[in-house]
Amino acid sequence: MALPLKLTSLPLFPLETVLFPEGLLPLRVFEVRYLDMVRKCQHAGAPFGVVALSSGREVRQAGAPQEQFHDVGTLAVIEQLETPQPGLVTLLGRGTQRFRILQRSHLPHGLWMADVEQIAQDAMVPVPEDLRKVALALEQVLHTLHDRQPNTVLPAPSSPKQANDCGWVANRWCELLPVPLALKQQLMELENPLVRLELVGDVLERTGIAPQ
Repeated sequence: MALPLKLTSLPLFPLETVLFPEGLLPLRVFEVRYLDMVRKCQHAGAPFGVVALSSGREVRQAGAPQEQFHDVGTLAVIEQLETPQPGLVTLLGRGTQRFRILQRSHLPHGLWMADVEQIAQDAMVPVPEDLRKVALALEQVLHTLHDRQPNTVLPAPSSPKQANDCGWVANRWCELLPVPLALKQQLMELENPLVRLELVGDVLERTGIAPQ
């Protein structure tokens, strides 16, 4: 069994969101501590780490308590980066692989850095017949959203391979569902993609979203 790949000095971006592998992340960056970081990541072709806040706010405020965040996050690579005006960067990131923080440090100018180990990618588990309706409902929702919001950053409708992948289907539903941040974090951390999809199916049934 291969040992987990470790990364040292990974810059972190604590956010009020959970990034899932293959998920899209549009960001408007204006804090000094992050402007230089995202430019360096783009120049080097290096990822940064997205971690969900457990307390505190995304934007640092004088006198506010230090932000707290979860130990498991997702690497993000920058696919697009623009500077529409001085002091503002807009970017589109994409989630790649989950990681677990081994050690963290807070630099004087406010940036968090961490040594992390990467978590294995989800195994490709076919969607079982009793959850097929969950995958079909996702496809319908994605097509509807693209038709109604063509200029919004949304995941593309699935390919046949993705539509039959428990992890991919579960992750896209987790991004779309209006559930608490803590629940999204718990779902993202699950190692078994089938269990994640089963729990998503339970949420869909309770909310009446999934077709009967």
